[in-house]
Amino acid sequence: MSDVPSFSIIIPFKAWSRDLDECLSHIGNLSDKNYEIVLLPDDLLALTEKYSDLPIEILPTGKVNPAIKRDMAAQKASGAFLAFIDDDAYPQPDWLDVAFNYFNKHPDVGAIGGPAITPENDPYWARVSGAVFLSPASGGNPERYIPCPPSRKVDDWPSVNLIVRKKAFLKAGGFDSQYWPGEDTLFCMKLIEQAGCKIVYVPELIVWHHRRPGLPKHLRQIGNYGLHRGFFAKKFPKTSRKLKYFIPSIWVCFLVFGMFFSMTSNLMGFLYLAGLTVYLIALGISWNDIRKHEPLSVALGAVPYIVMTHIWYGARFVIGLTTRELRSSLGR
Repeated sequence: MSDVPSFSIIIPFKAWSRDLDECLSHIGNLSDKNYEIVLLPDDLLALTEKYSDLPIEILPTGKVNPAIKRDMAAQKASGAFLAFIDDDAYPQPDWLDVAFNYFNKHPDVGAIGGPAITPENDPYWARVSGAVFLSPASGGNPERYIPCPPSRKVDDWPSVNLIVRKKAFLKAGGFDSQYWPGEDTLFCMKLIEQAGCKIVYVPELIVWHHRRPGLPKHLRQIGNYGLHRGFFAKKFPKTSRKLKYFIPSIWVCFLVFGMFFSMTSNLMGFLYLAGLTVYLIALGISWNDIRKHEPLSVALGAVPYIVMTHIWYGARFVIGLTTRELRSSLGR
């Protein structure tokens, strides 16, 4: 490894966990060794002898949100590229090789992102949680969860697998956000508008990302996404005011008001039944898409998860849309 690393791998988290241990172990197996690691816990921690060979810097941050943690790390980072990953994710061995080669071939690209795949050894309900997003028909963005060639420009990418030129990061002003989640959406918007950068989806840039185990945690995460996206649709319309984000809320309104109006006339009853039929067809398409990547048992479990995800996301989106201001939850 050279004295000045090419990559600064930045990992924000609260406290040490088994997932972080797994993440660091896989980082140690990266084929490109030209990196440093910046760990951002709330409080100071001591590493075990197991990681004595890794170039790790620990930067305690206090109880602040992930956006602030990443900005603090960027100021300390030595690498020309900032590689963002979550503590409950881990990279494929060629992660940095793919990034280095792509940036070298495309000097006009400021950031790249890739899929965060659900590990096969995740518990059943965590696999179900991830499967919900494997079909466009369920409202998901499958390219974020599985490799979906070809490479293409994007305007929004999650920071669980996002690598940015440091020059572009600084030109955009960093994350500089009070929001969580959603801080990566705003950061990508700033990269495009303020730094004039391209963000490109690279399907070969792979990390593995553990999902939420169990329905309550899944719905809590989805509810936070819906709440923030609804608020962003009002405040940051350029990337968040898209029809696909409104569809779950439209569906919830259809279910509630359609049931009432369906009792007023045969025509309204027919239209309500037709809408339910279309939704069932979409569920069938989603199930078929999921079956391409997951076993039958996971696909079957995903169907009721999809239904509940749509309803809860849609309801929370409306709340976000009507909220004057959101307070930071510090990711807690």
